[in-house]
Amino acid sequence: MNHSRKVDQDDIVRARNVLLASGRRTPREEVDAYRVLAQVGPAAYLPLLAGALQRLSYDTGSGRKHASALALSEEAVAVARSIDAAEPTRADVLYRALDSCQRELYDAGRGAEGLVMRAEMVDIGRAQAELSGVPAVKGLRGWAAGLSDEGRYEAADVMTELVAAVLPAGPDSGTLAWSLLDWIAALHDAGRSAETLAAFETLVGMEAAEAANDRSSMLCHLYALVGYAQMLDTHGRGERASLVRHEALTLLTRLADTGERNIWSGYQTSFWGALLAFSGAERDRPAPDGPRPPSGAAPMHWSDDAKRRRSGSLHALRDEVDALAPRAAEDPDRHLAELVRLHHVLTVRSAVHWEWRTHRFTEHMRSLFGDGVSLARRLYRHDPAEGARALARILIDRSTFHAAAGDLGPALDDFRQALRHLGEAD
Repeated sequence: MNHSRKVDQDDIVRARNVLLASGRRTPREEVDAYRVLAQVGPAAYLPLLAGALQRLSYDTGSGRKHASALALSEEAVAVARSIDAAEPTRADVLYRALDSCQRELYDAGRGAEGLVMRAEMVDIGRAQAELSGVPAVKGLRGWAAGLSDEGRYEAADVMTELVAAVLPAGPDSGTLAWSLLDWIAALHDAGRSAETLAAFETLVGMEAAEAANDRSSMLCHLYALVGYAQMLDTHGRGERASLVRHEALTLLTRLADTGERNIWSGYQTSFWGALLAFSGAERDRPAPDGPRPPSGAAPMHWSDDAKRRRSGSLHALRDEVDALAPRAAEDPDRHLAELVRLHHVLTVRSAVHWEWRTHRFTEHMRSLFGDGVSLARRLYRHDPAEGARALARILIDRSTFHAAAGDLGPALDDFRQALRHLGEAD
């Protein structure tokens, strides 16, 4: 921005009157006033202009974006960059402007540009962390999510850095569990199996300790155990997976008998949804083009573009399932196993989608889980060798769904059936 040109004195008076007047001023009036005053008092008014541009781009009261939200956000970044480097507030102002702009870029499908801004945010965060001595660098999680969107496995290193910084402080902040989930997802997608299992064990141990001390839900401990067992199976640790499933059975039996010791907020279902995504990850085959969330990462950390594509895929996936069903009935040898796989992917994606959007997600999902179990039973009758493991996995998924819905008796029944099909029943 050029702050040296001559500004009409009447414009300056009008701008100051707008800001000094009693009553509520509109975001547009505020932006126009700061644009004028920033030219005569850049040190005082450039930070205020950057903030006003961000407020104008998105009305938090109505939840509506301005038609020119991206252009306004880009202007806010330009304004923040033009603040004198010696100004102590510059870094915070620029960080906030970049954060707003990268969200708009991702929403516009311009993720590559958004990722560049996230990388710049991390650079700012590193400089601030070095000055303050705070171990956690701002912006790491968003940068890791953006790298995962692009299929870049450096996300695992970024999340490793973040977890190393926040883990010593323990789970008191309430965000450590989500950091661990994102870390596990990034490590898993990068194919780093030993580190994935070690990270999952860290999550399970933390949830066990928190539940034992009445600081967290026993259901979250259950979901962590189930997810860990599935990950152990994925990486060929079947014997250890069986032991973990029996630990989960003991906990679920206790929950079915007594219920939770405390009343918790609804965060347990979001935790369930993130862990359920791991169950579908091995069977899911996402399109190679476009952004994709890492398997098992909580939807709150997906980019807007990834959320939109994931939601938009449900109708096409439903059509695929419906088209394959008659072929599976006519020729089960060729098509039934694929129908079971595809239906499982549809169920998992739908569960994550609806859990994120409404607390009444069970209404949307009950029949899908039921249909999945019915299809897996058909496969088991047709081909017991292949069908047993598929049926067990889908029964376990439905068991955790029942638990998330508060139906602990049916959850226990499904889990016991699953262990019988795996040959693990006592």
